[in-house]
Parts: sequence; C-alpha cells; structure tokens
Amino acid sequence: MTIPDLFRCPISLDLFSDPVTLSTGQTYDRSSIEKWFAHGNLTCPVTMQKLHDPSLVPNHNLRHLIQQWRQMGHPFDPDYLTTIDPLLDMKRGLESPQATLQEKLRILEEIRVSMDETPAKIPFLLQIGLLPLLVQLLFGELDPGFAEKLLPCILKLMSFGEFGSLNMLKEDSKMESLVVLFENGTDMIKQSLCCLVRAISASSETRELCAMIGKNRRFLHRVVRLIHQNSEASEAGIEAVLALCRLESNREELVQQGLINGLVTYILNSETKERSSAATAMATIEQVLGIERAKEELINDPQGIKAAVKMVFRVSDHEGSESALNSLLMVCYESLQAREQAIAAGVLTQLLLLLQSQCSRRIKTKATTLLKLLRSKWDEEQ
Repeated sequence: MTIPDLFRCPISLDLFSDPVTLSTGQTYDRSSIEKWFAHGNLTCPVTMQKLHDPSLVPNHNLRHLIQQWRQMGHPFDPDYLTTIDPLLDMKRGLESPQATLQEKLRILEEIRVSMDETPAKIPFLLQIGLLPLLVQLLFGELDPGFAEKLLPCILKLMSFGEFGSLNMLKEDSKMESLVVLFENGTDMIKQSLCCLVRAISASSETRELCAMIGKNRRFLHRVVRLIHQNSEASEAGIEAVLALCRLESNREELVQQGLINGLVTYILNSETKERSSAATAMATIEQVLGIERAKEELINDPQGIKAAVKMVFRVSDHEGSESALNSLLMVCYESLQAREQAIAAGVLTQLLLLLQSQCSRRIKTKATTLLKLLRSKWDEEQ
C-alpha cells in the first residue's frame, strides 16, 4: 500500500504513529522528534529554525485522517490528493525564503478565497500545519498590509478550536511583535488582534499566555486607549478586556491602566449609537469591582456612578441592567459618597422604571434589594 507523503514523518519517512506539531508548523512523529531533541538539537529539522518554544502539540486531525486511511484498506482516495496538493503548494510558497512579499500576499488571498468558497477545505489546511505557520509569519514580518491579509485567515482557522500554536507568543520576541503591531496597526488590525486575545483568554491551552498578556503593561495601556477612542474598534477592545478579566490576576493591572475611566466614558457616549457594547462595558466594570482600587476609581470618577445608574434601565433593552445593579450594590453598601451620587443621578427613578418593566424576576429582586439598601442606609444616617 502506497503511503501518501502527508502521512510520513519527515525524519523517519515512516507512517506517523503519534504525529505532533512544532511551533514552526512542521509535523513529526513524537518518537523521532524526541530523539532529535535528545541529541542536543534545538532546531526544527525541516526548516532549521531555532526553537524558542520546543513544545509538541498533538496533531489530532492528522491522526484521525491516518486512522480513516488505514481502515479503508486500499490506496488513498485520489480526490483527497487532488484537494491537498494545491494546499501544500500554497504552504510551501509561504515558507519559501525566496518568495517576495507580493507573492506571499497573492497566496494569502488564494487561501482566504479558498476558505470562503469551500469551507470544507479548512480541516485540510489545519492538517498540513498552516495555522502555526501563519502565526509565525504574522509576528515575524510586521508589515501592516501583510498582517491585514494574515489575520482573517488565522481567525478563520482558529474557529475550529486550534489554539496551541498561539503559545509561540510566550517567546519575548513574539510578544514584543504583538505589542508593536497593536501600537502601529490600523483599526482593522487592532480589532483582529483583540479577537485573537479573546481566543487566547477562552482556551485552557493558552491560559499561561493569557496571564503573560495580562502582565504586559504596554499592551494593556494600548487596549484601554482603544476603548477611549469611542469607535467600532473600541467595541473589540472591550470584548478583549472582558476576556482577559477571566483571569483574576489580570484585573488589577487593567485597572491601573485606567480601565474604569475608559469604560465609563464609553458607556456615556454610547447613547449616540444605534448598537454598542455598553452592556459588555458594564459587565467588565462589575468583573473588576472586587478590587478595592476599582471601587475607588468608579466612585471618584465624576461620571462613574452616573454611568452605572444610566445602565440600570434603558428603554431599548435590559442588557447590562443586572451588571449595573450588582455594581451599585457593591459600591453603595460601604460608601456614603456612592449612595449620594447614585441618588443625585436619578437611581430611584431608574429602579422604579425597571420594576415596572418586563425584566426578569431575578433582576427585579436585585432592584428591590438596592432600593432597600438605599432606604436603610438613609434611615441610619438620619
């Protein structure tokens, strides 16, 4: 039986038994690459690139494909080879040191069109290790035009849940490239990088990387500045920040970078928009209020409590109401200043309107709790 080249380990030339992928995008049999490392080699055997991250990611797609092929008991379907060969050619073109930037841009456009027109090809692109290669190129070239072509392809491939290759960002040089690209990129690049950060924050495979991003003050500062811009890109920034806040260790650093003021400003400016991420912004404020400094910043921001009160009741929807109520309960319980600001901002009217609306029973219970808290604290102060 003829073994397709795709199923052969580049080191042993035998059929893969346990295929694993390096950060370079190349796949090897685990036993072969471990022997390579054991002899003191810290490079990728095919590309000869130095490996800053020698981790081995199991290639489940390729393993599954080999199992299917073995069960067939006959030479592989020629239609498969007809599909895979052009994809391999495109990958080789991107890997080639002789390829110009223009040639790589043309190949990326072909890949994008191929994924859009024939989504069934996406698993094949993952099988040949395209995603790690694209991530490597993204943080190696640092060309804005190239990045704008790369990022949609990366995000499309990542929608299939392949996150392990993003761990190459743990390398100092790659993390620096991420920050530089975010600092100098267009709004489109910034939105796409925010989507990338959301994916990193959502996966258990990249939990450590999420914590590293949360310690990078330059990156966090830029994301918070993006929220201040009050643009379409700001919404992507808010989504990224909320995702980063899943790790408690990231929250304090975000607050130190001025997150509360950025979110408050966004909420107050959202009135002029048909669609906004005001509810997400409010949920993010609620997320970080477990930190004492965040409470202080919300109370001391001249518009902070006003923004939360505004989100208690909105005619258009009740999105954000629960987060606003939870946030006000947290700050009003201990702070006379917060209670006075909330009453001055019209919280009593907002609560009564909310109680008369079609909101859920849980939201009504929380609204009643806040009313009782304000009343009892007022009685104590008299």
